[in-house]
Amino acid sequence: MKSYRVEDQDGARGSEPWVEFQRAPNISTGLYVLDAGELDEQEPHTEDEIYVCMTGRARFVTPSGECDVEPGSVIFVPAREEHRFVDITETLRLVVVFGPAEGSRA
Repeated sequence: MKSYRVEDQDGARGSEPWVEFQRAPNISTGLYVLDAGELDEQEPHTEDEIYVCMTGRARFVTPSGECDVEPGSVIFVPAREEHRFVDITETLRLVVVFGPAEGSRA
């Protein structure tokens, strides 16, 4: 068993928006942080993905729909679907879970 704290990962990422803190063949987990007003420049992933919003507010947009994002929001994105956080009004801290591990299908 391993245990992680979001606050510890936030410090470990430095100035980068993304830090992975857990990896196994079938799942990986990281922290994605976007500041208010920042552009989300990520590309679609080859793995299914779940976002869990810890802090912040924004909109989440995909070709299949959009939703408001706030603390407690949980969003599932299937592999290869285009997606973006937009209209970020408060710094987003998102725990991101990939299944299988990020990049393993690339």
